[in-house]
Amino acid sequence: MRDSADFYARLPIFDGFASIVDPSRYQPVPDDWLIGLADVIGSTEAIEIGSYKAVNTAGAAVIAAVTNALQGRQIPFVFGGDGANFAVSAQDEDVARAALATTAAWVRDELELELRVALVPVSVVREQGLDLRVARFAPSGNVSYAMFAGGGLAWAERAMKSGRFGVVPAPPHSRPDLRGLSCRWQEMPATHGVILSLLLSPVNNDDPAYRRVVEALLADLEQSSEVARPVPAGGPRVGWPPAGLDLEARASREAGQRLWARRIRLLFDTLIAFIVIRLGIRFAGFDPAKYRREVVENSDFRKFDDGLRMTLDCTPALADRIERRLAQAEADNIARFGLHRQSTAIMTCIVPSVSESNHLHFVDGAAGGYALAARRLKRPDERADASGAPSEKGAAPRADALG
Repeated sequence: MRDSADFYARLPIFDGFASIVDPSRYQPVPDDWLIGLADVIGSTEAIEIGSYKAVNTAGAAVIAAVTNALQGRQIPFVFGGDGANFAVSAQDEDVARAALATTAAWVRDELELELRVALVPVSVVREQGLDLRVARFAPSGNVSYAMFAGGGLAWAERAMKSGRFGVVPAPPHSRPDLRGLSCRWQEMPATHGVILSLLLSPVNNDDPAYRRVVEALLADLEQSSEVARPVPAGGPRVGWPPAGLDLEARASREAGQRLWARRIRLLFDTLIAFIVIRLGIRFAGFDPAKYRREVVENSDFRKFDDGLRMTLDCTPALADRIERRLAQAEADNIARFGLHRQSTAIMTCIVPSVSESNHLHFVDGAAGGYALAARRLKRPDERADASGAPSEKGAAPRADALG
């Protein structure tokens, strides 16, 4: 058998999102690999005080830390809003464990949030009768990211939250390598009326009925004029100073550097960037028009991680029809769902170099996004708070189409 460390790099890449529930797209992760997991504890409280951008930063920091620690080697990962998950080979266990521990310490010290982290062997997942399978999806020709199936990721998350496989945070003042992590774009207002955060999980893994529900939903969304990606065609707006300046200062300052000193330096750097991007000036090999196009193309606003996860810009009427359709799938015991509506979306970025095209941009709803959708997936009684729709099973009329 070939060295399993390069398993992910050898996977074929696909670019048709409609086929994310096609089992042939997915390959079993090697048995000696491990699943890295991270989850912000108390994200709901952070949302209530307006700190969801910090929660998103904590989730993206996990991905930045582990990919930097692995010197840019490609690994499967998924951003979940208030956390992130990834998989690594056995030979990278120590590196991944250190990245998780130092990131948890940084989140605690700098963001004043608690990040729960864990490493779960894939072999243990399979002992439960589940699997961890992965595919590589490319939103553009510049980047790709992972899709997970098989039920193993969801099981590992539950195991972590029950206290198993935990990684102890590093001592105070430990710092991960967070190069490339930034949050400079302004919030993106809905152009159709609603930014809809959507989660749809199967009741039973590999259920053909669930696959049909997802395929029909995606097909109808593709044809609808009432929905768009949440990132504007011309890219997000820029402002100065950027809303995420303090978060970027905390992520990028070196050990021993005063926070105020890093903020001042970033104020200058971001002012130059603001002028260059706003005026479309080519500068030192940087083409702002090209970069903004790539931001749109490289945005991660839809994925599959043991369930469908999307951030959509849609009309309120379409959001209502989506909710009725998902409620019917739940009443039929095919799926469980969570939705959250808000007026804007936010973006958290990993930019290894502004002169390269491999920058990736994680999109979430600005007012709770995936975190509140997940809460409503677990607690259906709260769905009325999201839209005023009834939450009782079977209360919604059947909706076989969005039109």
